[in-house]
Amino acid sequence: MRMLFALLGGISLGLGILGAFLPVLPTTPFVLLSAFCFGRSSPRVHAWLVNHPWFGGMIRDWQTHRGLRPHVRRRALWLMAASFTLSIYLVPVWWVRALLLLTFIALAWWMLRLPTVPERPMVAMEQTRP
Repeated sequence: MRMLFALLGGISLGLGILGAFLPVLPTTPFVLLSAFCFGRSSPRVHAWLVNHPWFGGMIRDWQTHRGLRPHVRRRALWLMAASFTLSIYLVPVWWVRALLLLTFIALAWWMLRLPTVPERPMVAMEQTRP
């Protein structure tokens, strides 16, 4: 079972990294899924992910509060809107455009319903850095 979780964690982490560069492929859900999978299969890789400079804060916020920080939510919504707008513009088939629009609406609705994690004060952030 550990091998299955390790395999799923590796695949989801790869998709999450690809999602940082490709429109319409989300990063956050795949990184969170990989953290869950590695938490079940490899404590060392899970610790690496939780302490990673790019992904660690997002994973810790999700594990602690099940939510997003306001600036992360704003950035994600803007990037989603830009990538979906570009995709809808480039796709010539009307029903694919409609499907992309419905997907964007569903993702934005889900993201807006997530709890907001309060921002950390600057002093606390400076004290926690190595």
